[in-house]
Amino acid sequence: MDTKLNSPLPVRPSRWSFYLFLVGLFVIVLLSAIYIGANPLILFQNIDNMVDLIVSMFPPAWSYIATTTPAMLETIRMALLGTTIGMIFSIPIMFLCARNIFRTRWLVELSRIGLNVLRTIPDLLLAAIFAAILGFSPLAGIVALSIFSIGIIAKLSFEAIENIDNGPLESMTAVGANKLQWIAFGVVPQILPHFVSYVLYTFEINIRAAAILGLVGAGGIGIYYDRALGFFAYDQVLALILYTLVVVIIIDLISLNIREKLL
Repeated sequence: MDTKLNSPLPVRPSRWSFYLFLVGLFVIVLLSAIYIGANPLILFQNIDNMVDLIVSMFPPAWSYIATTTPAMLETIRMALLGTTIGMIFSIPIMFLCARNIFRTRWLVELSRIGLNVLRTIPDLLLAAIFAAILGFSPLAGIVALSIFSIGIIAKLSFEAIENIDNGPLESMTAVGANKLQWIAFGVVPQILPHFVSYVLYTFEINIRAAAILGLVGAGGIGIYYDRALGFFAYDQVLALILYTLVVVIIIDLISLNIREKLL
């Protein structure tokens, strides 16, 4: 007898449950806003300041773009190096975190805890810490982005590994393949397109992150953001924002094109 045919159909939640959920969510959001003092009226009360700031941004100081181009190139290099180093170190970690690769429970859990620790620390805080250790230089930003990249790439990749088709792995086990052969010929071909896609995605994120690491002295275009804000030169700030936007859009398009061909 097919037990699936006799199993009861899933019960559709009532509308009252949905309405109660919405009311509960609204109450939680409202209480959170009251607790932290997030009063939207303050935004309207300071609308004049906002208008003055926006007006002072125009026209953008286009000449500032030429001055900051070397720093923008440095930002791209920082993101590229940070992503590459993070990619290399994330490879062993993602295999150690995957339950279908390593059956030793304590090893997998320990690896995941270590990965969670890396993911917990914000990139800006990492940059501030390494700027204090290594000095105010792009090296601090590269190290911070490397650690940040490990957290993203390893997390997404080990979840992809746990969802691969186990058929090839079982066949290789039956013919006596060792663990390295298992990974090289059974796992890597299945996750490689996803892994490359995650690396490109992380590179996009790192471009944005690297743009603000200079605020804590970790090099890149962020130094010019800090300088322009410090002198209230909002026309220069707008020029930098537009410059960063164009760079991010170009890299996004290139990355998206590559990812669409891989997946």
